[in-house]
Amino acid sequence: MQKTTFWIISLLITASCHLQAQTQSFNGYAEDETVLYKMNKQVGQFVRRFNMEEDQFGKRLPLSDPAYHNHDLRKKILPTMFDAYNVRTSGKLKSYFIEDVTAEKAPVFLKFLDKNWFAEVSVTFSAKGKEVDGILYLTLEEENLGSKWIISNAYYPSLNSLFPETDTLEQAKRFLHPQSHELDFMNLHKVLEDEAHIEYYASKSYEPDYLSLFFYLLKTEKLDFKRINSVKFHFLQIDKWYFELSYFNRDDTNSGWLISNLKYVDEEEKEQIIKAYRLCTLDQ
Repeated sequence: MQKTTFWIISLLITASCHLQAQTQSFNGYAEDETVLYKMNKQVGQFVRRFNMEEDQFGKRLPLSDPAYHNHDLRKKILPTMFDAYNVRTSGKLKSYFIEDVTAEKAPVFLKFLDKNWFAEVSVTFSAKGKEVDGILYLTLEEENLGSKWIISNAYYPSLNSLFPETDTLEQAKRFLHPQSHELDFMNLHKVLEDEAHIEYYASKSYEPDYLSLFFYLLKTEKLDFKRINSVKFHFLQIDKWYFELSYFNRDDTNSGWLISNLKYVDEEEKEQIIKAYRLCTLDQ
């Protein structure tokens, strides 16, 4: 009787475990595996899946595979590559974007080795014993047969505050007289002692080089790197469109690198974005 009872209990436990395994699986993959396979774990993976050059299980697709750059499959996978919890990446705007990039006559694909996308890295430094935040902008640059990431600009509050927006009325009052050379530039001392407005005596086309100033602070140890806080990417490759790419750590399939912001912009607006970040001009 005891043996019979033992086997009945064993069978019930086995059946329960089997049923639980079924409810936690999907198409042969456990629930946590499904999340792992579907999420874009790397930026390169996001680019490949955006182009339909990699399937949902992380398998690279050869050119000969019917799924490679497949129009219908791209239409199915692209909606899952947006942040589903963000109003900026949903609705009609997302639909219009997908229609544009999957147009049968002229589909659009992302290129990893393209200059028209860049990284924005939020970092924390230590200055005079206090922690301060800054931003580094990185772009791709060709290197031999490949490419490399370079620091193209930096934003550091104390540097930017040194160069406020130019007051044109104030600038008109401050200049070196055109006959200053006849006096061996004796009036130059007034200029050099006016530290708050020294940039007014430069060319009208002068723009402060924040990156050089930032490197100077690091070289002279007035600024010490502490940590990276976050990373996101800005994509300007697609005609009439701009989007941001951010990482989301969630327990569902809407995880990993996803489009976190989407805007319909013209080329002039793109140039303004580039200028705002003081990056290189878009390639024509």
